[in-house]
Amino acid sequence: MKKKLVMAVMAGTMAFSLAACGGSSTSDTTAAAAGNTTTADGSQADASGSTGGSAWEPSTTVSIVVPAGAGGNTDLSARVFAQYAKELTGHDFIVVNANGAAGSVAANQVLAAAPDGQTFLYGHNLVNVANIAGVTDYNYTAFKLGPTFAKDPAQQLYVNSEKYKDLDEFIAAAKAAPGQLKACTEVGAYTYYELLAFEKAADIDLDLVDVGSNSDKIAAMLSGQVDLMPGAYINCKDYLTAGQFTCLGAPTEERYDMIKDIPTLKEQGIDLVYPDCDFSFYFPADTSDDVIAYYEDLVQKILADPTASEAVANVDMMPYYLNAEDSAKNDEQIYNTIKEIADSIDQ
Repeated sequence: MKKKLVMAVMAGTMAFSLAACGGSSTSDTTAAAAGNTTTADGSQADASGSTGGSAWEPSTTVSIVVPAGAGGNTDLSARVFAQYAKELTGHDFIVVNANGAAGSVAANQVLAAAPDGQTFLYGHNLVNVANIAGVTDYNYTAFKLGPTFAKDPAQQLYVNSEKYKDLDEFIAAAKAAPGQLKACTEVGAYTYYELLAFEKAADIDLDLVDVGSNSDKIAAMLSGQVDLMPGAYINCKDYLTAGQFTCLGAPTEERYDMIKDIPTLKEQGIDLVYPDCDFSFYFPADTSDDVIAYYEDLVQKILADPTASEAVANVDMMPYYLNAEDSAKNDEQIYNTIKEIADSIDQ
């Protein structure tokens, strides 16, 4: 039988101010910082602000719609792009926070926008996961993909250090008490399918519970009310340093430099590689090729600037460029991978 996600209200949870992959709050539209018009390769943008890769350019402020609240790495990396895009072109780029309903609030806003290149969705995987979970009736194919700007490794698995010391101890405890150890996720979320894949790979059965926002998950972990939490490194690194959390491993093919001290699950004998969070631009379907070419060129120029790449790294993400065609292929692969996980669960 397909697992049912248990909605749980955890008593005594505390509100934490956290940087989160999805964020946990909404905010008003915020303008990006102003700057100069020098391109990343040292040349000057022309008087119109064109970066040279397309005849098209914005004619008004560009809205970057983010399916997350302010302060998480989705929001923060979008603001890095907005800042350097402003500096490079002279045009205004703003971040519009529109979280809710597994990212579909933001996605619907972009689908309803004019295909004029001046409104786009910025995010990872949520469009595909929401479709697989039945939250929406569309996936990435409802949009025209633009370039990819940044990467966050697939969310790692964390436990309270007072309860478990490593992966082997956690798996042994899970096998000794089938269906009793609690793992926190969210309804229709990227992490829900990650946990299903982990259960299958490790041959264990967990109790999947929805405790709320990222700050609620952290609070539930610290209080010992849940046993396992998938999390982005930016959320958990301070708790790792403090010795409060232990990372069981990362479901990545190999170790990334930004989490080089965290072993992969594969190297510990658990054959699980889960899709990374690749942050791409999603435009309304009828957006012209000239618009896409403009953003491909702009993203390449921004990421060629060492200070911009450093700014991405400072929000615990990796600069990562894919052109529009490769971004669409990547989304297709991500969609198929997560859908296969969902379809493997008996109905």
